[in-house]
Order: sequence, then structure tokens, then C-alpha cells
Amino acid sequence: MKSKLKEIMDSTGMKQRFLANKVGISEGTLSFIVRGKTIPTLPVALKIAAALERRIEDIWEIKHDTE
Repeated sequence: MKSKLKEIMDSTGMKQRFLANKVGISEGTLSFIVRGKTIPTLPVALKIAAALERRIEDIWEIKHDTE
């Protein structure tokens, strides 16, 4: 899954600490999500999307194997 979370956060000026607090997760957990080390649960992904005023599919893109 490809994430555009870092780019969106950079473009909006939203800091990880603020977003983590708004979503209700630790900064460490958000850091892992931003770096692609873990995939958020659906409830967390929905909260992140709402906090950023984006759709989930605008933040995460599922890569399909076509071969």
C-alpha cells in the first residue's frame, strides 16, 4: 500500500504531534504509519482522513499486482 500521508501533512503544515493527538494515537504509532512501517486499522485511517479533511483513498493507494 502506497501512502501519501507525509506529503499531505507537509502540504497542510500539520505536525505529527498535533495529528496524533487529534486522532487519539501516540506519536510513535503515527510515525510508524507515516513511514510505512505499519498499516493503520480502518478506524484509525478514518480518523486520520477526517483530521486531514481527505478521503482514505486520497491518502493510501492499494498497489495491485497485475502480473
